[in-house]
Formats: sequence, C-alpha cells, structure tokens
Amino acid sequence: MRIPAHSVSTAIRDDIVSGVFARGSRLTEEVLARRYGVSRVPVREALRTLESEGFVVSRRHAGACVAEPTDLEAADLLEVRTLLEPLGAARAARRRTEAHLKVLRGLVRLGHDRALRGEGEDLRPLGGWFHETLAQASGSPGLIALLGQLQHKIAWMYVVEPPDRPVDSWAERGAIVDAVARGDADRARALAAHHAERAAAAHRLRPRPPGPRAGNLVRGPQHSVNSTGVRT
Repeated sequence: MRIPAHSVSTAIRDDIVSGVFARGSRLTEEVLARRYGVSRVPVREALRTLESEGFVVSRRHAGACVAEPTDLEAADLLEVRTLLEPLGAARAARRRTEAHLKVLRGLVRLGHDRALRGEGEDLRPLGGWFHETLAQASGSPGLIALLGQLQHKIAWMYVVEPPDRPVDSWAERGAIVDAVARGDADRARALAAHHAERAAAAHRLRPRPPGPRAGNLVRGPQHSVNSTGVRT
C-alpha cells in the first residue's frame, strides 16, 4: 500500500500542534517512518511540506526539527488572520453557493442552541467548522490554504479562552452569514473583521514546554497513518 505524503504531512502536523513533538525537538525520518507505519520516502516529502509551512526547520548537524516561533511571530499569526478572514467573508458574499449557505446556517443554528444550553465543550469545533466553511465559500484556493495553515499554527501557539457570552459570538456569526446570503460584501467584511478582532483578544500564548531540545520527544503512542481511500 502506497501512503501519500500529504497524509503523512497531516499526521505529523497534528502531532506537532497537539504537543506530541515538542518545539525544537528533532524529527528523524527513521523514527517518523516507524511511528506512522510508512516508508521514509513519504516522510521525507512530508517534512519538506511542513518546512514550507513553517512547522519544521532544517538545522545544520541536526536535520529536521520542530520550529520554535517567537512571540512576535505568534502575534503576527493573529494579525494576519484578522486581515484574511474579512477578505474571505467578502469573497464568500460574491461566490458562495446555496450548499455553503445551508451548511453555514446549520452550524450557526446548532452553535446558538448549544450555547443557550451551556454545552461549551462542543462550541470550539463548531466554530472551527464554521470558519472553515466560510473560507471554502470564498472560492479562492490560495486563501483557503492560507487560512487553513493559520488555523493550525494558531492552535499550536495559543490557548483560547471561551467567550463570556458564547450566544453573542454565534449571533455575530449569524450576522456574517446573513450578509453573505444577501451578497453584501462590504457588510460581510466589516462584520467578519469585528468578529476576528474580538476572537483575537481571547487568545493567550501557550507556555513554552520545558525539557531537552534534542532527540525525538514523542509523547504519544505509535500509530499508523489513516490510509482510507489510498490507492494500492
């Protein structure tokens, strides 16, 4: 079975974001291949992809290592997102399909209902799906890819404090969807900018993990890459 490099990239990225691989730790092809049950070829390709995305760096005499973004670089991530999400909302107002609107409205309705019931543990993934769908509705592959990378990096670098009034947060999302449905790009951009700025204020930098910076700090069990749909 041939495992594609993008599946390996996803697996390594998820482990970096979740802290399985500590910042600054080495990522050797042999250990990664054994961990994910693949050959070293897709691992090598995956590391190149993750280096281009900023999750991995190549160091002389050490090879591939998990990147260690500075606090300034982390702050830049939030600022860039506050610029790109409004652009995505404006484009979605011009390019969305009825299928996009159906999903967005369903997510808003579900998020609002669960916020009213105080089911806060479900709201974060719902919010992520909402913004992912809104980006998809922009019809811009480059913008979708950038926002996806930002989302992974922000989850890696930050802890998000839940809003004091989650119902208000979902009301803001509902207003964005209404503007997108009307094709009002300026209104969608303004509402998305306000929502992004409020969301950015709830982010707190994760503390840098202590411990050694060399070697492979693997904190989770070994597992195989999900190969569903992979051609044999």
